[in-house]
Amino acid sequence: MKFRNFKMVSYVVYGRGSFNQLDEILLPHRKQDAPMIFLVDHFFEGKPLTARIPLKGKDKVIFADVSYEPKTSYVDKIAQQLNDEFGTVSGIIGIGGGSAMDLAKAVSLMMNNPGSSSDYQGWDLVKKPGVYKAGIPTLSGTGAEVSRTTVLTGPTKKLGMNSDFTPFDQIILDPELTANAPVNQRFYTGMDCYIHCIESLQGTFLNEFSKSYGEKALQLCQKVFVEKNKWDDESDDQLMMASYAGGMSIAYSQVGVAHAVSYGLSYLLGTKHGVGNCIVFDKLEEYYPAGVREFKKMVEKNKIDIPQHITKGLSDEEFDTMINVSLGMKPLWENALGAGWEKIMTREKLRALYELL
Repeated sequence: MKFRNFKMVSYVVYGRGSFNQLDEILLPHRKQDAPMIFLVDHFFEGKPLTARIPLKGKDKVIFADVSYEPKTSYVDKIAQQLNDEFGTVSGIIGIGGGSAMDLAKAVSLMMNNPGSSSDYQGWDLVKKPGVYKAGIPTLSGTGAEVSRTTVLTGPTKKLGMNSDFTPFDQIILDPELTANAPVNQRFYTGMDCYIHCIESLQGTFLNEFSKSYGEKALQLCQKVFVEKNKWDDESDDQLMMASYAGGMSIAYSQVGVAHAVSYGLSYLLGTKHGVGNCIVFDKLEEYYPAGVREFKKMVEKNKIDIPQHITKGLSDEEFDTMINVSLGMKPLWENALGAGWEKIMTREKLRALYELL
C-alpha cells in the first residue's frame, strides 16, 4: 500500500488579536520593490478591518467580488493585471471567507505558472510553486485555510487546483475576525464543516489520521450548533478550530455525496458552496441517516430556512450539465460509495436526486 505524503500549511498562528501580528509575519517575505497584494472580501470595503491592514510602499488592496464562487476567468484577470502592473509581487494575502482564500491561492499559483487557471483544474497538474501566500479566514467552516485545493468554476467544470503547491505558506486564525458574521452565513459555512466531518467519518478512505481530526471537528460543531443556546466568543473560538480540524480530516481522506452533488448545483445555478451543501445534505437520509437527522435538528434550532425546489423547471440539458460536473468528482464518489461507485450512482439515480432539490 502506498501512503500519501501530503503538504500541510507551513506556519499557523492562532489566537484572539493575532491579526495584529500580520506586519511582523509578512516582513521577512517582503522583496524590494515587490508589493504585497491583499485580496479582501468585498464585504469589508469601508469597514474597520481594512484600515488595520499593514500597507507599505506599493502594497495594494483588491476588494474581491465573491458574490459568486471564483471563476477561472476572474483568477486569470487578476493575475494578468498584477503581472502587467508590477512584474512580480512579494505575496498574495487572502482575507475573507472560503472564496476569498481560494482566490488568493489560485492567483498566487498563476503568478508563476503559464496559461489559464482552467488548465490546472484537476489533481496534481500545477508544476511550479506560486508566490508566497497567506490566508486569514473571517468565516469558519470551509477548511479552505488548510486545504490543498482551490475551488474554481471553469469554462467546462467546477473543480479545484488540487496540488501540493496549493496550501498556504501561512495562516492567521483570529476568532475575533468572525464575530460580526451574518447569522445565516455563519450557519451555512459552519454546516460545510459539519458535512465535511460526516462525509469523512463515513467514507471508505477513513483512517485514524483523518478520523482523529474529524471526530474533534464534529464534536466542536455539535457544541456550537446543538448544545448551546446562544452565540458567544467561545462559539467563534470553537468553530474556527472545527474548521481547521475538519479541513485536516479531509486532507487525508475525502468528502462525499453532498459535496459531489452540490458542485453541479453551483456550476449551473451559481449556488454558494455552503448553501448548496445544506440543500443537498437535507435530502441524503439514504446515505447519512444519523447525520441528516441531527442536521435537521440544527436547522430547526437555529431557525434557518433551507431553500427548496431550486431545480424545478430545469431542462434535460441543464440536468445533464449538473450530472456531468458531479460525476467528474471521482475521488468524492469513491470515498462515499466505494470502488464500484459507478454501478451504484448511475446517471438516472443522480438525476432523481437532483429532482428532489
